[in-house]
Amino acid sequence: QVQLVESGGGLVQAGGSLRLSCAASGRTFSRYTMNWFRQAPGKEREFVAGTRWSGGTSYYGKVADSVKGRFTVSRDADNTVSLQMNSLKPEDTAVYYCAATSVATSSSTWFVPSGMDYWGKGTLVTVSS
Repeated sequence: QVQLVESGGGLVQAGGSLRLSCAASGRTFSRYTMNWFRQAPGKEREFVAGTRWSGGTSYYGKVADSVKGRFTVSRDADNTVSLQMNSLKPEDTAVYYCAATSVATSSSTWFVPSGMDYWGKGTLVTVSS
């Protein structure tokens, strides 16, 4: 049974940092693109950042300008991915989800929710002002 389990969420003051982790099990994800999404109350789920099997952090979409330079995705092991979040802002408050996709990053769906093969249940991040 494939599972993605997020951890590391919590309450932090603006300007602080959090490191979210995603532990994947049930199969090998070394060739999957691992992504982080977030969903704030009353808003749609949005792509935050991801990492391809070759490594590095990929940003896309309307959130990119907001998180570049503050958020970084890394693979700690074949089946573990982290989202390092620095200089957090109140508008970063959301439930953060880990997701995995086998879709090629040359496609137009590697960063959209409908393109994900697996999802975690999310972890809540609250940033106080």
